[in-house]
Amino acid sequence: MRDYLEFEKPLREVEEKIEKLASSGSGKSNQQEEVRKLRMKLAQLEHELYGRLTPWQRTQLARHPQRPSTLDYINEIFRDFLEFHGDRAFGDDRAIVGGFARFNDRSVMVIGHQKGKTLKERMQRNFGMPNPEGYRKALRLMKMAEKFSRPIITFIDTPGAYPGIGAEERGQAEAIARNLLVMSRLTVPIVSVVIGEGGSGGALALGVSDKVLMLEHGVYSVISPEGCAAILWDDPAKVPDAATALKMTAQDLLQLGIVDDVIPEPIGGAHREPKAVTDRVAKALTNHLFPLTEYSPSQLLEQRDQKYRRIGSVSGMDSPTL
Repeated sequence: MRDYLEFEKPLREVEEKIEKLASSGSGKSNQQEEVRKLRMKLAQLEHELYGRLTPWQRTQLARHPQRPSTLDYINEIFRDFLEFHGDRAFGDDRAIVGGFARFNDRSVMVIGHQKGKTLKERMQRNFGMPNPEGYRKALRLMKMAEKFSRPIITFIDTPGAYPGIGAEERGQAEAIARNLLVMSRLTVPIVSVVIGEGGSGGALALGVSDKVLMLEHGVYSVISPEGCAAILWDDPAKVPDAATALKMTAQDLLQLGIVDDVIPEPIGGAHREPKAVTDRVAKALTNHLFPLTEYSPSQLLEQRDQKYRRIGSVSGMDSPTL
């Protein structure tokens, strides 16, 4: 069963008419002609609807419950995945998965947020919101990858780090900050892919990379549109305006130099054709990861340093005197 978003209701009505006519099985010529006309109408509606998506609508697509998850990409793109568990300090956080795998016959470390698909899975994965032990598990695996000189691939898909009291007591902010520090100095190539929603420091803790890729309908921001609307206007009706103001879409972030490449999605979003999307992600990873393996550790660190220094720079302004 396909889940329709609120703005997709016009498509639902047409698709239900097509399904009803197709399932009747009468095969009359006038019925076949009606189905043909409806399919043409559906294609036109899709072109119009998905060709002018607002940032808020893209956010809804990024959060779609049927969107491919980290484990879907691991199962389709990688082989011989060996998952590791636990941070060796508190426990195992199922909101983050990771382990060694083979990508194009090369050993890599793959790590990512995992939301889950059903309500039961989402509860087990804490809706993709990691606790500190999740980030410390990721850190342990990244250090292991560096020890064995293995490239790192991360998949970002989280509304943000879990804001519960227990998470704060166990050092949520410190865990995220340490990941940022360590990732900036790792001597192996790192490529991150925003496959859905990238929320605040909870996403950035897996995103300090040499190359940041992003799916066409992904979003990546310091705060959710709902949180932004609550802080600035205290008005839920302002959520679409907040999504626009945050410049959180892949197109905006590519223009701002925050992401390095945007991976196209099938019309209607990644959940409509998961296999096509995983193939495109695999191709993008190949194009961006393997050139990085030719650099020495010092070259990698220098390029990574320069990459993040360029973000936020304003042309035409003199550099500050220190």
